[in-house]
Amino acid sequence: MGKNVTEITKELAEPILEKLNVELVDIEFVKEGKNWYLRLFVDKEGGIDIEECGEVSEQLSAKLDEVDPISTPYFLEVSSPGVERPLKKKEDFQKYIGHNVYVKLYRHLNGEKEYEGKLLSFADDQATIEYNDRGRMKQVDIPYDQIAKARLAVSF
Repeated sequence: MGKNVTEITKELAEPILEKLNVELVDIEFVKEGKNWYLRLFVDKEGGIDIEECGEVSEQLSAKLDEVDPISTPYFLEVSSPGVERPLKKKEDFQKYIGHNVYVKLYRHLNGEKEYEGKLLSFADDQATIEYNDRGRMKQVDIPYDQIAKARLAVSF
């Protein structure tokens, strides 16, 4: 069947984002209720503001109208990924060493399927996280291919 909506959107968005010096964090095409939503989460060094999201939306909307890859009516939303941005690529893990992260695994590692703590390093396709286990600080090495989902975690 060819490329799906998110792949096509990514191809159309990349030149626009590159020109605006903006990073693509994630794309989703989802149905909520009776409506379809095409959502792009974008960011840049120092954070992205609403005007920049609007500029991406405007330029991408024009490109989507021109190419018309989506047959069903949908809403286009472009926004910041927020403070708990997802970590989707290996480069994200490299970039956020020293930050607090939440990681969910495909299967248990040391009896746990979820870890939250400080990302100490990312090397050889392995994330090292320091976490609090009942008042004691421990470290765990998590193979990248075992990570089902990861995001930055806000700690208070």
